[in-house]
Amino acid sequence: MKPISKKIIIAPLNWGLGHATRCVPLINALLENGFQPIIASDGQALKFLKQEFSNLESLELPSYQISYGKNLKLKLLLKFPRIYKVVQQEKKRIQNFIDKNNDVVGIISDNRFGVFSNKVPSIYLTHQIKVFSGFSTFITSYFHQKIIRNFDECWVPDNIRSEFSGRLTSINKYKNVRFIGVLSRFQKEYFKKEIDILVLLSGPEPNRTLLESRLISEFRNDTRTIVFVLGKVEDEQKKWVSENITFYNYLLSNQLEKILNLSKIIVCRSGYSSIMDLAVLEKKVFFIPTKNQPEQEYLAKHLENKKIAPFSTLKGFSKEKLLEVDNYDGLKSEETKLSKDLFSLFKRKRKL
Repeated sequence: MKPISKKIIIAPLNWGLGHATRCVPLINALLENGFQPIIASDGQALKFLKQEFSNLESLELPSYQISYGKNLKLKLLLKFPRIYKVVQQEKKRIQNFIDKNNDVVGIISDNRFGVFSNKVPSIYLTHQIKVFSGFSTFITSYFHQKIIRNFDECWVPDNIRSEFSGRLTSINKYKNVRFIGVLSRFQKEYFKKEIDILVLLSGPEPNRTLLESRLISEFRNDTRTIVFVLGKVEDEQKKWVSENITFYNYLLSNQLEKILNLSKIIVCRSGYSSIMDLAVLEKKVFFIPTKNQPEQEYLAKHLENKKIAPFSTLKGFSKEKLLEVDNYDGLKSEETKLSKDLFSLFKRKRKL
């Protein structure tokens, strides 16, 4: 008799690639424990995960279409009617999929508000139970925590001390919160360091392109070995050399893992997924947080205060600032091995 499949919908938010990349170790753990992950997302996040796991079933969800820029809080407020509409659309799409697929036994939503169901156990994955937004932090945090209550559990990718997420997750009054440890798709390997500076670009436009242009200008004519990974997921992988810089449009996980292990210093955004990856690889890093994103700005300051890594604004950055890296300890963490006990919630029977 053919064994009954156990499908888990895993749905990362399409906001840069960070939410998608940190789902990679979760997808691998699900596969190792006999589950069949169903990838559900949109845009670059969906394209990336389909290329990483080409044999897995996928489901396209509607896009939130959130972008960075000036007055992010005002933009989010003005877009609230659209975001609410999208949440209702994705909720309906997920429910229809579950109704048509009796072998779906659970959901893992990485910051997608409408991806949950009262028929199967639903998990919410986030590193910011508190959503920093300046003077409106109380309001944004309140509404985010209200969303979290729609789920059976909230998984935080950090240790119980909130070592990397800091005040974003340092709470103790929510019973359904579980700290699951640092998530990374990478493993540390000991290679001779052949790359002096590795620049990792990511995040929504137009900020990604603004950072790319500034850093190319800054490192042009530099005598060191410099590599840029642009974070642009396209149909075809590309590599080219311009003057002293080697470029990749994007790299799959195994390729990026090798290049990271070959690199001395990393320059990148202070996105939480990047922090986890670089901590597992024990890297020296210089952060340039995205302007007008309080979460990244807080994380950069948090890690600088702990003497782990320096940071600078994009406007204030110069390649000479990389000398500051020597005065910091660098990121360090052991990779978390996800055990089958984590998925015990999915053994519940579906509700009709």
